[in-house]
Amino acid sequence: MNTDFNPSGFAQKNGNFIGLPYNEEDAKIILLPVPWEATVSYAAGTADGPENIREASYQLDLFDADVLDAYKIGIFMKETDEEIKELSTISRELATMHIDNLENGHGVVQEFVDKVNANSNKVNSWVKEQCADLIKKGKVVGLIGGEHSTPLGYLHALSEKYSDFGILQIDAHCDLRKAYEGFTYSHASIFYNTLEEIPAVSKLVQVGIRDYCEEEVDYITNSNKRVEVFYDQAINESLFEGKSYRDICLSIVEKLPQHVYISFDIDGLWPNLCPNTGTPVAGGLSLPQAFYLLKTLAESGKTIIGFDLCEVGAAEEWDGNVGARVVYKMANLMGKTLGLI
Repeated sequence: MNTDFNPSGFAQKNGNFIGLPYNEEDAKIILLPVPWEATVSYAAGTADGPENIREASYQLDLFDADVLDAYKIGIFMKETDEEIKELSTISRELATMHIDNLENGHGVVQEFVDKVNANSNKVNSWVKEQCADLIKKGKVVGLIGGEHSTPLGYLHALSEKYSDFGILQIDAHCDLRKAYEGFTYSHASIFYNTLEEIPAVSKLVQVGIRDYCEEEVDYITNSNKRVEVFYDQAINESLFEGKSYRDICLSIVEKLPQHVYISFDIDGLWPNLCPNTGTPVAGGLSLPQAFYLLKTLAESGKTIIGFDLCEVGAAEEWDGNVGARVVYKMANLMGKTLGLI
């Protein structure tokens, strides 16, 4: 770290997150951008989300009232892999043609589906390799998507270190569909695939859910409480009826095991905070509500072992600005629970 760094000064556009003075070797937390969005079923743009977050982050101040001297933890954001981004562009074109065929009642071109699935497998393997290598080096990873399918490889890598962990998912959607629109590794299938492929994930706690289908409700019902959901409607009705938000957050955290991974889809927030996300949905958490939930988790004595932020749009700097704040808060709280500061 540059000993001349002034945390109260202006950010240097040095290519790193918030202009922090760290490189990959001396940082403790590594942010891995994954510019992939092949299976997005509504609006595109999230492949450029990581770079929007990087660029917008220079406007952030470093003081965090929840984690004093948080900037000393050491965060470094890797460069975007252009080969993955190009693979995303090619795959997105194929997926778009396939989705258009479905929506217009035309026949399925199986070649398109097979190619997208094969490329998704490549990305999953690449993510797992990247994350496993960083974990072996003693780093902690924060993944930045891209669409919400991107963390699967990271979760596989974590399962090789932790035999039992839970996931706190903040999201508008359950993402429990099986092979949505024919895509095995769809953004709408990330947690179906996680639960089916990774036995180490003993618990999935979903918060803010407000757009879901019968198939997903059935999966949750039959999960023997491996999946528990705090629906957006239920949260708000509890608040309307006088329950404190603190009690709601304590109830959420209570469901999680000792080791917790946070999966944060930006559309879990109010849509005015993420207007260019892939699939915005009315309702959701405010930013203070989301941060209070994360703080409650961090103060519970449980350990945050990793996180992702996905589905941040790239059409406007505002999306990146909010996304950068979410990344910084998760990184700081994770660092605090891991004793990195």
